[in-house]
Amino acid sequence: MSGNTLGLLFSVTTFGESHGPAIGCVIDGCPPGLALSVEDLQPDLDRRKPGTSRHVTQRKEDDIPEILSGVYEGKTTGTPIAIVIRNTDQRSKDYGNIAETFRPGHADYTYWMKYGERDPRGGGRSSARLTAPIVAAGAVAKKWLSEKFGVTVRGYCSQIGAVEIPFESWGSVNENPFFAPTQNDSPKLAELENYMDALRKSGDSCGAKIYVEAVGAPVGWGEPLYDRLDADIAHAMMGLNAVKGVEIGAGFASVMQSGTEHSDQIVEGKFASNNAGGVLGGISTGQPITVSIAIKPTSSIRLDRETIDKQGSPVTINTHGRHDPCVGIRATPIAEALLAIVLMDHALRHRAQNADVRVETPAVL
Repeated sequence: MSGNTLGLLFSVTTFGESHGPAIGCVIDGCPPGLALSVEDLQPDLDRRKPGTSRHVTQRKEDDIPEILSGVYEGKTTGTPIAIVIRNTDQRSKDYGNIAETFRPGHADYTYWMKYGERDPRGGGRSSARLTAPIVAAGAVAKKWLSEKFGVTVRGYCSQIGAVEIPFESWGSVNENPFFAPTQNDSPKLAELENYMDALRKSGDSCGAKIYVEAVGAPVGWGEPLYDRLDADIAHAMMGLNAVKGVEIGAGFASVMQSGTEHSDQIVEGKFASNNAGGVLGGISTGQPITVSIAIKPTSSIRLDRETIDKQGSPVTINTHGRHDPCVGIRATPIAEALLAIVLMDHALRHRAQNADVRVETPAVL
């Protein structure tokens, strides 16, 4: 199976299945000399891991990473970094009744038709469980970007189902189970709690919208025409399970904007706006790189749905087991990781070709 590697100079290849013995990744191209330990990876893995609140899957995984190679005496050596995360709470019997059936909204049908084989346990390779090693790799990229360029990659959930979440504070994002940018005493959190409780009791699911940004990226990252920075960001985000839409900057709202409103004027040495989302012509502008993604409703629901089995016979199916009623709730650290991986890849590519470029024109702040 191809298509398991993200990035060119900083590349991440994932391996494993949802209910196999372990999942993990191999990071190739990380420069030597970066101080790296399990403690650098664990915080983001803890943000993503299941079982952290009643609003997500109750599968219990500690998601403790093991660094098998590429690090010696606490620093990266420049050789491939292998990271493994053991699966410890598989419950494969939950999937016994769907081994011969295709779940609506899942990759069951397409995997079977493409490969003639599939692992039905938790979706196998198509499971969102495989986002854990991406988060681990993203933690490496985040640390390198921060130390080398002062780049901060961060995100939050801006909408869950029908509930829009206004931005109030970055400081509160990691203080609630929704990654919501609201104050701890905000009525919005109570609204989200009630919304998710009702959804879970009904057996249905909902989607979400995630916002992620990188602040501090310099001008010049990106490779036109077909390796544009924004195109590679969109490519990476669409590789995240359940993502059905990606916006850079103003995104689809730009359809309603006029040219005078959308074009980011440079006034007194500064951009007056950032509708471009920090990317022009596929190259970073030095402004915050801003991305929003739309995540579809979870396909594993307890309500009856119509489908077929391997023989093509009609079947009524409902999915039991431990599933997120909204997979978007845990998606914020994953989106951050994907953005960080793409940015580190392009930082290395820019350094390889353009490290000696000097432009005397004053940079736009």
